[in-house]
Amino acid sequence: MAHTSHQSMRRVLRREITGTIGLLADEHDFTAMRRYRSFTFDDHTTYLQQVEALLRTLAAQGNHTTVALFDPEEYAEFCADTGLEPDTPASRTRFTAELAATGASLPYEGQPLTELVPELIDEAVRLATWEYATTFLAQIGDCASCGEDIGRASFARAMHLLKRILDTAGPGERHLVCSVSARPQALAAVLHADQNADGATELDESEALEFATILALGLATRSPGGLVMRTTAPDATDRVYGWRLHGDGLAPLTAGEVFDAYCTDIDSGDLVSPESGVDYCTPPDLGDDLRQGGTATDGHTH
Repeated sequence: MAHTSHQSMRRVLRREITGTIGLLADEHDFTAMRRYRSFTFDDHTTYLQQVEALLRTLAAQGNHTTVALFDPEEYAEFCADTGLEPDTPASRTRFTAELAATGASLPYEGQPLTELVPELIDEAVRLATWEYATTFLAQIGDCASCGEDIGRASFARAMHLLKRILDTAGPGERHLVCSVSARPQALAAVLHADQNADGATELDESEALEFATILALGLATRSPGGLVMRTTAPDATDRVYGWRLHGDGLAPLTAGEVFDAYCTDIDSGDLVSPESGVDYCTPPDLGDDLRQGGTATDGHTH
């Protein structure tokens, strides 16, 4: 009987997907969807088990499935905007198809949901952060003194800084983190870069765009923030160094400041043991025009 029930639930789930599964990742969102009579699941744990079983079945059949976060509030707004009846599987399917194009989603590659869900939430946070920063830069307006678009100039400045940082980095893998203490909330971005056999930098263009956007927001708003680089190369000590945001440029951190930043627990403020085999050092010289001041947004009043 239980086997038949599980088969029935999977048939119901199949009607809800279009190559993308809209996942109700937490109990709160699952409970919100239960107000629709056509949403027939009544237990979140069982629902997650059945989603995972369906994903495995689809993968075994050679189907490529994407998993997207399904937000009930966004779904209700979508139905209101499009005039769709929200209490139907067809409307949920259409919304899920929209998520595949615009929302946070990841391909299913056989990993358990306990691994996929945190990655999916991280992706949603990353996307929301980038969208917020992009919108803010677009709306910040022109400089009162020179008429230049502050957002556009700050982004160009950030891209220039990023290129210079990568050009001056040592060989090997590079891991960069940019954090900005913006209001109403702090923002952060991560970028991974590597060198190919010819010594050229290889990176994900989307990651670089997002990273530069967060850095640009910090520069445009003169917010406190920083940028830390870690380089890893074979047969070499890892090197860690960084800068603080200063005006429309970057001011180098001392080796001691980098050490303190890396060896302090972000949540508690307690000191943690430093990693062995890591050299906390001062950063390479970026050049006079990039350390602080510069030309891209000089004179702007914010």
